[in-house]
Amino acid sequence: MARALRAEEPDAQILLVGKRGGPEERLVPEAGFELETIRIQGLDRDAPWRNLALPFVLPAALAAGRRILKRFRPDVVLGTGGYVMVPALRAARALGIPYVMLVMEPRGLANRLFYKGAAAACLSLPDRHGVVQAARVEVTGVPLRGEIRPASPQAPARRLLVLGGSLGARRINRAVWGGLDALLTRFETVVHVAGRQAEADLPRYDRDRYRGLTFTDEMPRLLAEADLVVSRAGVGTISEITACGLPSVVIPGTFAGAHQEANAQVLVEEGAAVRIADDDLTSETLLRTLDSLQPEQLRSMAEAAASLGRPDAAQRVVRILREVAAA
Repeated sequence: MARALRAEEPDAQILLVGKRGGPEERLVPEAGFELETIRIQGLDRDAPWRNLALPFVLPAALAAGRRILKRFRPDVVLGTGGYVMVPALRAARALGIPYVMLVMEPRGLANRLFYKGAAAACLSLPDRHGVVQAARVEVTGVPLRGEIRPASPQAPARRLLVLGGSLGARRINRAVWGGLDALLTRFETVVHVAGRQAEADLPRYDRDRYRGLTFTDEMPRLLAEADLVVSRAGVGTISEITACGLPSVVIPGTFAGAHQEANAQVLVEEGAAVRIADDDLTSETLLRTLDSLQPEQLRSMAEAAASLGRPDAAQRVVRILREVAAA
């Protein structure tokens, strides 16, 4: 988003606010942007004992957010979700500074705290259940890295890309490895991003035409070369898949309030994907689902995915930010 804004407004002053000790301390300065950090932690609903410090951390974080905004005096604040945005958005609301929300998880606790008062909410996917209650709501998509481009998937699919998310997904990995020989009779290539936790296992599954990765910074190229994707249903991954116009088999994760189910539901209802429940995923169900996808259905899924894709999401959000700042 900062890069997109700078491209349109070269003289704009841009400040990113992040978590002290987070990866942004390295990434933001490397990208050439100013950074302020705040000591902040989220509410852990799975391990309540980890919240013992929260009553002490939160007031200090809110005070830090107010100090940062009073010093920087922004025309508009963009909150991109999660607890890290809370100090800045709380300060913006208290100081009368307009703020815009980039909503990737509509039911997220931090998001729900700030819909009231937001000048606009930019959604990653359509809000089918009316969760987002802001003054202005637009489906912009998720801003993506600039290298993401529409793909040209073939039908029948010859090149399969399997994505387990940034940390991988053990159930997906087991399903792929258990049916790997059969997959390689159906596809010319199988590229499998298995996650860092799979590093010790990957050498056992070395095959011709199978490429197993623990991590990749080549995602734009891998997507451009794929005909079909098997993936979790995280909003970032879905945004990239639809921006490329790729058909997919989604296996939504059941963690973090099962928000991936809502993402998967949108794709399935639009005809862009088919779904396998996480509990039902095995090598057999994966192969059976892949075998059921006929060329005409794959072409239809690709068209539906492309209709959902927002490759210009960053520019859409920049337009809204400029309108809000000028109001």
